[in-house]
Amino acid sequence: MRSFRAENVSDFIKAIIDCEKEQAHDLLTQLSDRYPIVITRDLCLAKQWIRNRARGTERFGLIASSKAQRLKPHAIDIRVAVDPVHWFLNGKEDTRSSYYLEDAATEFQVQGLELDWACVTWDGDLRFTNQGWGFHDFRGSKWCNISSADNRRYLLNAYRVLLTRARQGMVIFVPAGDSGDPTRLPAFYDSTFHFLEEIGIPVLS
Repeated sequence: MRSFRAENVSDFIKAIIDCEKEQAHDLLTQLSDRYPIVITRDLCLAKQWIRNRARGTERFGLIASSKAQRLKPHAIDIRVAVDPVHWFLNGKEDTRSSYYLEDAATEFQVQGLELDWACVTWDGDLRFTNQGWGFHDFRGSKWCNISSADNRRYLLNAYRVLLTRARQGMVIFVPAGDSGDPTRLPAFYDSTFHFLEEIGIPVLS
């Protein structure tokens, strides 16, 4: 069982991915006391939340979609190669380890593996809309719509993987965006944050 604290985590994430707001809310109420989940727009707060909850050698780390190209202003660059061996196994004194919360592992590097606590970073590649999820790929200097049904499924599955890596709890970081940067407009992030907030996930601020 992926989470020893809450068997409903996978169902909860599926409801989010399927945009089933009421079902997600109901499932959250069943697991929140055993499996804490919070959302924030402040990456420093997200990292502190993780560090405060991990005990002893409990493993925690920063994870992001492989298409999260516009997290670089937050010092998250998924193009930097992460060695999963160092990331998952090295200790707190090693800057290459997940403990440092500097290098973000992608869905490819964490699939099939687990953390005790995860900081999931959510970029503008997957955006909540009134019609469901909007799918985007960053090419050159702008976001482009993903039209391929297969590629859309891959992106949804990437977030499903990221959101189910933690055994004990997670914090989800959704950037506030920047109105002065056309590649990181607040509109690319706000609807996703509000969707998660309306489900009932507590806001860390």
